[in-house]
Amino acid sequence: MEIITNERFKATIKIMRALVIIGLLCTALATIGILGVLSYAKTQGAPPLAVPLSTLLYADDGTLIGEERHQGETRYWVSLEEMSQPVIDATLSIEDRSFFTHHGFDYKRIAGAIIADIKAMAKVQGASTITQQYARNLFLEHEKTWDRKLTEAFYTIRLELNYSKNEILEGYLNTIYYGHGVYGIEAAANYYFGKSASELSLAEASMLAGIPKGPSRYSPFVNEEKAKQRQKIVLASMVQNGLLSDKTAKTALEEELVYTTKENIERVEVAPYFQDVVKNELYTKLKLDKHTIETGGLRVYTTLDPELQKVAEEKVQSYIHKDSEIQLGFVAMEPKNGEVKALIGGRDYTESPFNRATQAERQPGSTFKPFLYYAALEKGYTPSTQIRSEVTTFSYDDDRSTYTPHNYNNYYANDTISLAQAIALSDNVYAVKTHLFLGEDTLIKTAKKLGITSKLEKVPSLALGTSGVKLLEMVNAYSTIGNGGNLRKPVFITKVENYKGEVIYENDQKPKQVLDPDTAFVTTHLMTGMFDSKLNDYTAVTGTTISKKLTRFYAGKSGSTRTDSWMIGFSPQLVAGIWTGYDQNKTLDLVAEKQYAKNIWASFMEEAHKDKTPLPFTPPEGVVGVYVDPASGLLATKDCPVSRLTFYKKGTEPTEACTKHAEAGDQKEKKHKKEDKEEKGFFKRIFDWF
Repeated sequence: MEIITNERFKATIKIMRALVIIGLLCTALATIGILGVLSYAKTQGAPPLAVPLSTLLYADDGTLIGEERHQGETRYWVSLEEMSQPVIDATLSIEDRSFFTHHGFDYKRIAGAIIADIKAMAKVQGASTITQQYARNLFLEHEKTWDRKLTEAFYTIRLELNYSKNEILEGYLNTIYYGHGVYGIEAAANYYFGKSASELSLAEASMLAGIPKGPSRYSPFVNEEKAKQRQKIVLASMVQNGLLSDKTAKTALEEELVYTTKENIERVEVAPYFQDVVKNELYTKLKLDKHTIETGGLRVYTTLDPELQKVAEEKVQSYIHKDSEIQLGFVAMEPKNGEVKALIGGRDYTESPFNRATQAERQPGSTFKPFLYYAALEKGYTPSTQIRSEVTTFSYDDDRSTYTPHNYNNYYANDTISLAQAIALSDNVYAVKTHLFLGEDTLIKTAKKLGITSKLEKVPSLALGTSGVKLLEMVNAYSTIGNGGNLRKPVFITKVENYKGEVIYENDQKPKQVLDPDTAFVTTHLMTGMFDSKLNDYTAVTGTTISKKLTRFYAGKSGSTRTDSWMIGFSPQLVAGIWTGYDQNKTLDLVAEKQYAKNIWASFMEEAHKDKTPLPFTPPEGVVGVYVDPASGLLATKDCPVSRLTFYKKGTEPTEACTKHAEAGDQKEKKHKKEDKEEKGFFKRIFDWF
């Protein structure tokens, strides 16, 4: 009996020794396995935190004007510093109160969840930490398989090993789903309350913190009663964690929340044609791929002035009848920096996204003439240069082709007129004579110098704007003239940041001096003539119909063809241009249609300048101003009925005084003396008769 007992004892010792050895081996293997997993996770490095984020477009005043969404999802990214503290406290309390003390897994919660599930014989309690949820949001599908669970655990380890707790928390709050296609706390704050995450109150933050557990159940837009119950649980957890007092939690729960309305959520898109240009520049100018633009969470800061855009749209609506099929393009920009402040590409973006301001090439008519007259001034013309205005047929090319330009309504001076009158009256004969005298290449080269990239035909009629060009090109060219000959390409984007707030692009465009500043100023002053009745001659200046509406100093030029109506002009502070016409080249037959461009331009410019200090066009040192008789172009005298201050490059101003009116006055005085003499003789004869 004693021998049997001894044998059993020895056998038990062997078993225990074996178990200890196996245990030690298992522990060693487990330790090696854990160390192996940790080492492998470390060697894999930091997992990328890129998630699809909405690209946001901002106006020049910082207001949000649009966004590029990925598959209809709204995702923004903000730093922890840009979130209100109640957001962080509420989320940690309800989702993972031990977040800052565990290493990715909360084993106590896991054990508690297992026990709760066993008792309920169902899945009733979750144990996922914030890090685990973030790993799932970043890298995984949400299917419930062991493979997914293991992968999630591995990504959780990688996150904890390579990122700080604040970085993980920030990422989680920016990627968690809040329902209705909204991801991240910033998007949720905007969607539910129309504000930024930094502005959320305790009541609002506790409401939002409760949604991620079941967005389809706890969204206040789905079931406000359940959402309120969930908010109560969130606030209770904050009290339990010592973050709130019972009184503060009760006050927050009783606070009446003001949600955004459906109208607020469905934001009216601002300047959609402008936004299209911005997105195109992200592709073409910044060389960003489509995926980055749609999912990169970029913050694009644009040049758009929302107030000027609104003014432009209102003026279009007030002048063009809503039932009219006429179309338009409109651009306004600052001459000094080239920043585009307003842009309209058509009457209705939803009906036609074709951008008539940047894509359509239309005949600019007489708005092309300032380029010609700048070239003429460079070649020796002055504002006083005289050319005869009468019906003229020109021969050109080797085959002796002929061309006969006509003035509007076939009005001609049948006499000489000055360059200052020619541009103000928009005399076509003067323009074609000048064009052919300079050589047809000269105008093309000048236009290209001013940034015109559209193809220009080498023909006599080019002086009258018969080659199609883009409105944006024309407005930018006028901006260059008004800016003293400094060319700047149109600017739509000032800065682009990635989702981390790092600047990846900043506009640093330097101006290019393409025109002589003195000649550019003389051209500018010539362009003020369309509004000055002192230059009236055989017809009125072309700005007569709108000049009385204008209260500022403007330079500009109108232009028209059978199918196109243009008006482009500028002040020292702003340049704007508009084209109106029909997409299918239908002729402009109604008087009102022909006046849309001028009236919209004048009304816009006056409204746009109402809060700006009136500024004159300041001549550079190389320019001198003298008073001349508009008709003769010579120095005005006291006998001239009209005199106008006109600017010239120093050394080209007239030195001869106008004698035309003095001679006319002498002849008139002689006539009066003769009549007086004859009258006296008549009375004398009567006296003698008596």
